[in-house]
Amino acid sequence: MKSKEILFLSNGHGEDTINCQIVNALRTSAPNIQVSAMPIVGDGAAYARSSVPIIGPTSPMPSGGVFYMNPLFFLKDVRAGLIRLTLQQLQATRAHSGRCDLVVTTGDIVAAGFAHATGRPYIIFLSAHSTYYEGLADLGFLLNYLLSSEQCLAIFTRDALTAADLNRQGFEKAKFVGNPVMDNLIPTGKDLQLKPGVSTIALLPGSRLPEATENLILLLKLVKEIAANSTLPVQFRAALVPSLMLELDDIAARSGWLHRDGKLVCQEIKQQGNEKAATVEVICYSDAFADILQQSNLVIGMTGSAIEQAVGLGKPVITIPGKGPSFTYRFAEAQNRLLGNSVQVIGTEPANPEIIKQAAASVDRTLQDQKYLETCVKNGLERMGKAGGSSKIANCVKNYI
Repeated sequence: MKSKEILFLSNGHGEDTINCQIVNALRTSAPNIQVSAMPIVGDGAAYARSSVPIIGPTSPMPSGGVFYMNPLFFLKDVRAGLIRLTLQQLQATRAHSGRCDLVVTTGDIVAAGFAHATGRPYIIFLSAHSTYYEGLADLGFLLNYLLSSEQCLAIFTRDALTAADLNRQGFEKAKFVGNPVMDNLIPTGKDLQLKPGVSTIALLPGSRLPEATENLILLLKLVKEIAANSTLPVQFRAALVPSLMLELDDIAARSGWLHRDGKLVCQEIKQQGNEKAATVEVICYSDAFADILQQSNLVIGMTGSAIEQAVGLGKPVITIPGKGPSFTYRFAEAQNRLLGNSVQVIGTEPANPEIIKQAAASVDRTLQDQKYLETCVKNGLERMGKAGGSSKIANCVKNYI
């Protein structure tokens, strides 16, 4: 008897990760089901790490998949072969889907369109739409059609408010069972070399180079400003991807810091009210993301899904816009609408010395605002839900095949 197979589609790096969380849950509960994937954006590294076969061509684009933030990014992607690549991916998806019993797609209208084009039944995790973004979930004519199709068996939303909104709009198959991004946050037990009783600030510069390199350089400027002006003792831990760890020597040289064995050190920082110059250090890890996030008192980030996870854990988040292409003010502002008052966006342009000064003041103020910190815990649960969404979606998937 032929084993069942599910094709996973996704159009974004965060979406790849969500699908992999569902795949992992599915492998636990139904190990005989075969899986394959077509990442529409990027190289699908998350699938490779999860040993999920990729069935078509992939290629990173200049925009990193967020060209909707700037028309110029779209033009760069077109020149880099976006249209040809997309057609090849669609062709591969349609060819492979004939052997599949179900399609699971995560993303927006593009992901839904790919799923519909297969002619196979599909389930969608609608990661790119939220009533928190839009006031009301405005799907538009085409996405409305795709989700109303008999092929679309179930719609999973990223939050409870959006599911209720879609139910009111007539989408009875819309439901919220939890956000899979909250299911991969188990600490490893890594020793972060933390000083007890000192507030820990997590630094999240993102994962895509070269942007993450520039983001980390910007965050180091902010660290110096915080160290010089904080009224509280603080310590810094950075969660980096392995490729960014390899850049630390260059980053240190460009920033006027010293680097040794993952530790960035800046000396001769003049602190207010202290004649003696201080030293600040940022200890970097590539294998302790969950540990750093769980043990932090505040997060400073310039990224997407990791900020969502921080908010879901009840952490206060400070963001400063970068030059992009991914983490710009437009992205940060949209993220703020999605995640609510747990996120403070400082500045409306790529961070300059004045914005960095304002951000440092916000960090100091936030760490001492106990009432606000309590609201972050409540807001995080409301916006992101509890862990366990991956298993619940996987159980639903099993029931449909």
